[in-house]
Amino acid sequence: MSPHVTRWVGKIPAALQGKDVIGLAQTGSGKTGAFALPILHALLEAPRPNHFFACVMSPTRELAIQIAEQFEALGCEIGVKCAVLDGGIDMVQQSIKIAKQPHIIVGTPGRVLDHLKNTKGFSLSKLKYLVLDEADRLLNEDFEESLNEILQAIPSDRRTFLFSATMTKKVQKLQRVCLRNPVKIEADSKYSMVDTLKQQYRFLPAKHKDCYLVYILTEMSGSTSMVFTRTCDATRLLALILRNLGLKAIPINGHMSQSKRLGALNKFKSGECNILLCTDVASRGLDIPAVDMVINYDIPTNSKDYIHRVGRTARAGRSGVAISLVNQYELEWYIQIEKLIGKKLPEYPAQEAEVLLLEERVSEAKRLAVTKMKESGGQKKRRGEGDFAEEDIDKYLGLKDGKSSKKFKRR
Repeated sequence: MSPHVTRWVGKIPAALQGKDVIGLAQTGSGKTGAFALPILHALLEAPRPNHFFACVMSPTRELAIQIAEQFEALGCEIGVKCAVLDGGIDMVQQSIKIAKQPHIIVGTPGRVLDHLKNTKGFSLSKLKYLVLDEADRLLNEDFEESLNEILQAIPSDRRTFLFSATMTKKVQKLQRVCLRNPVKIEADSKYSMVDTLKQQYRFLPAKHKDCYLVYILTEMSGSTSMVFTRTCDATRLLALILRNLGLKAIPINGHMSQSKRLGALNKFKSGECNILLCTDVASRGLDIPAVDMVINYDIPTNSKDYIHRVGRTARAGRSGVAISLVNQYELEWYIQIEKLIGKKLPEYPAQEAEVLLLEERVSEAKRLAVTKMKESGGQKKRRGEGDFAEEDIDKYLGLKDGKSSKKFKRR
């Protein structure tokens, strides 16, 4: 068992004693195991039948799938069955899984509510455990209404676990509404970072941000990197720019279909692409152990999102680097981040003259990328059709013609 999970389990005897729990910890500290193991322990001792025994709410599809995989891995010896209910997948297929009466339901609030309203025979009236993972995000305006309806449909006589990397006023409000005398556990101090994470920033003119991104990625060419942007279109544009320069980049964002999102994630995990361009859809909970570097191409407007972004690297005891590219319009947001984490970060060392040697090639790559986005419909594509087609990805990776892309080298 991971030492991070062991540390958590040692701190939550309350979960095994039938108490509600609020768990706070930095990302990568084993929160999933911390709620999965007590539930599996209770399931093992529960009288049968025990279908729909526990329900885990997740803010994203990818995290829901990952949680289900970890439940099945930890519970394989006792035959645990899970069903994932998330958007982007046909409800009929999910209804077939529900009909098999799984022990654990893992899903996003909207889709779980859809099935409660429309799927015959599906009820959580005998639910024993409710888990709200990444609780602060579940309680934002996108999920709060669905979650309130679900809470009305489940029994009050249950155990409730809230797990998150951050505590917000809404989480505190929910504690008063649906938790009974909860035990609050903090594995580490609020907003703390792991010691193995090296954080840096670079203040730069907005017009040179693309050059600095390419420079850093080529300096760290052997690393796996996640690059966070503010918009879905930015992930596509930057991925095209980097590909035009011979880098193995792939985007993931909320405008892509579920199959393409999972496809992009799998290509990144497998190493076929070593650069993932993403929005904050990938900043929560996803366990990709081999991420060496996180780059904040766009500084998040909510400083707490910084915690989740940089938490994608330096996980489970590994080392990692987080670099924030700060332009003149983002300085105020960056200052808020430094206030949140309680320290001044060192500047990323780079000679601007050396970086700007890339300007001509980056500008040409950007011109070609913008042209391609316009040809494919650009911002008008909102259902995933405008994202990279599978054959386009394979062609870029050299999987169709047996040739790999030419490595980009700085002059």
